Amino acid sequence: MKVALLGLLQSGKSTLLSAISGKAIPPVGSTAIEEAIVPVPDERLDWLTEHYKPKKTTHATVDCLDLPGFNFTDEHGRAAARRLISQIRTVDMLVLVVRAFENPAAPPYRNSVNPVRDLAELQTELLLSDLELVTTRIERLEKQVNKPTKTQAQDKAELTVQKKLQEAIESEKPISSAIETDAERETIKSLGFLTLKPVAVVVNVGEDKLDDKFDFAGMIDSSVPVIAVCVKLEYELAQLDAESRAEFMTDLGISESAAGKFVKSCYTALGLISFLTVVSGELRAWPIKQGTVALDAAGKVHTDIKRGFIKAETFGFEDLKEFGSEKALKAAGKIRLEGKDYVVQDGDIINFRFNV
Repeated sequence: MKVALLGLLQSGKSTLLSAISGKAIPPVGSTAIEEAIVPVPDERLDWLTEHYKPKKTTHATVDCLDLPGFNFTDEHGRAAARRLISQIRTVDMLVLVVRAFENPAAPPYRNSVNPVRDLAELQTELLLSDLELVTTRIERLEKQVNKPTKTQAQDKAELTVQKKLQEAIESEKPISSAIETDAERETIKSLGFLTLKPVAVVVNVGEDKLDDKFDFAGMIDSSVPVIAVCVKLEYELAQLDAESRAEFMTDLGISESAAGKFVKSCYTALGLISFLTVVSGELRAWPIKQGTVALDAAGKVHTDIKRGFIKAETFGFEDLKEFGSEKALKAAGKIRLEGKDYVVQDGDIINFRFNV
């Protein structure tokens, strides 16, 4: 899972990435795209590690790309932002970071703190970037469709779709409103339209605003995860040892770390769950799409397991926690042999039986 963090100048997204990954904050003025691997916090793995005592415990991870802060106040900044945006079309989702904190030492974008305005500006620029891609693609296809090539029919079909997308964007409608069939979606999938990607919003708040709610109605769909995080505070907490961090979080009334909130929002936006395996001394979490069947989950572990799939020996984490052992689970009939079409559930612990 690859995620891109986008934000305007002084939004705090680089500090956020440092807080959740442990990677150093890039120097001020850096123009490079930073990358960090963020482990997915999972209390189930902590419990299972104590239970099974594996040689190795492997968390799922989120690969995060942090783009330099955007500045759309002049043509130079706009051009630099467009170049950066064009490099993230292969990511799985976008996390838009907007500022809602006051700090005289960090001058706000456009001289005022306004998360609603900033989110709208980010969305507009992403839409304009997609419009530029559509326009370029239409120009190319219009030159190709009259040539007797093997892809002529395919090019004509795509041109029709691209013109629908152009009309939607110019009417300030989402690209998704112009896509009517799965075939049309498949036609444009490889182009990586940014406004078709899942989105989460992180509002960077002050320490006294952790309980504030932010209304982005009419700007984003109600299904888009929105989380409020005091990035400065979370960065400071991340520098502490685990015991001290837990104590400070309790004192501050923080029940979940920024990493936990961040990853949960990504999982929600992408429709992901995790199943678990304990094989050859390794306990591991595997992220998959909701609705994934056992056969495809087996392929996530190894292509040979999918090829030789026989059955998936399955039981739930909560059942194991309740009964205390696999022996007790068997006695209670809680361990099942599922077939290839079984829809894997979040927290399933699976031992794949296969023969290659």
